[in-house]
Amino acid sequence: MNKISIFSVTLLLILATGCSSRGSRAYSNLGAAKSYSQDKDSRSSVINKNDYVHPTMKPYEIRGIKYYPTVVNVGDEFSGNASWYGPDFHGKLTSNGETYNMHDMTAAHKTLPMNTIVKVTNKKNGLSTVVRINDRGPFIDTRIIDLSNTAARKIDMVGAGTAPVTVEILGFHSKEQKNIPVQKDLKNSPQDQILDSFALQIASFSKFEGALTTQKRYDNTDGYKTVIKDIETQNGRMFKVWLKGFRSEAEARDYLALGNFKNSFIVRED
Repeated sequence: MNKISIFSVTLLLILATGCSSRGSRAYSNLGAAKSYSQDKDSRSSVINKNDYVHPTMKPYEIRGIKYYPTVVNVGDEFSGNASWYGPDFHGKLTSNGETYNMHDMTAAHKTLPMNTIVKVTNKKNGLSTVVRINDRGPFIDTRIIDLSNTAARKIDMVGAGTAPVTVEILGFHSKEQKNIPVQKDLKNSPQDQILDSFALQIASFSKFEGALTTQKRYDNTDGYKTVIKDIETQNGRMFKVWLKGFRSEAEARDYLALGNFKNSFIVRED
């Protein structure tokens, strides 16, 4: 085989895999532990549903990069490149435990809440499509969304493999409903997503009086509220003071980094 033939075969292989390639998909799950931990267990893309915990808004790690699902509002817009994925992943589990169907109007995003409804517009031709987020990816820096095969066809980007797009947040859908609602129905849905399960433990006391004093002192600090958690431990009854109201773990981590509370750490309610 001459050099030209080898080059042609190589080029064809790249083109055949490039448009739908998403790389290795290993998901990390923090589980339901109350204490924030950096320890993570990797999972492959083929997961036993009976053992699967839906990581809708849990942080995860891919190839050493940590991703923190974030909070967005209706009307928010983002720009970047879109890609698509199809036959190679058809029938496999998505990140939220659904079975991927390349004919459904769905998409993958690194950090948007699951079941977020977004409008994707191809900047090259002005064509738009509406999809529901039910997967994580694409894990390539230059791409912001991975469309299903059918969704990609609606904005005429299958042949090119990628396209510059704008992604607009239209609303948030119930996890029990898989069909995309019409836009007028989305107006009655929540206008943002608030995750109230992350908190900062700022103090711990064996006596309630100490916890109560701290709770009152720091309540409404920077707009966050304080609560007292009555917890039985191996060392007896403890009263822990938590600062709550963070809209995501990323927000809690950013606040922790300010160093306003010495020896504080992130906790998560079940």
